[in-house]
Amino acid sequence: MKKVIAQTEINVNEEGYLTDFAQWTKEIGTEIATDHNIEMTDRHWDVVKWIQEKVNEGAALSIRGIKKSGVIDIKSFYALFPGGPLKVSTKIAGVPKPKSCI
Repeated sequence: MKKVIAQTEINVNEEGYLTDFAQWTKEIGTEIATDHNIEMTDRHWDVVKWIQEKVNEGAALSIRGIKKSGVIDIKSFYALFPGGPLKVSTKIAGVPKPKSCI
């Protein structure tokens, strides 16, 4: 299905995750974050970049993986991305919903 985000028509699934990462831009990520009441900071973008790199490498994402990443500790991860940090951060990053998320 199609959705307009940051004045760009993009393809998303029924949960709002981008279905084509090539359509992702920082502006789209920022608007998705705003929809989740998150004001993006450099720290947020560091996490988003790490998530995108891991997905590009074919790695499965999980809270445990974030904890072991050295990029961010779990408490800070929950503080940066409240309301389901892995779901929210991956949606902002423009990558598919992790299989570990319900």
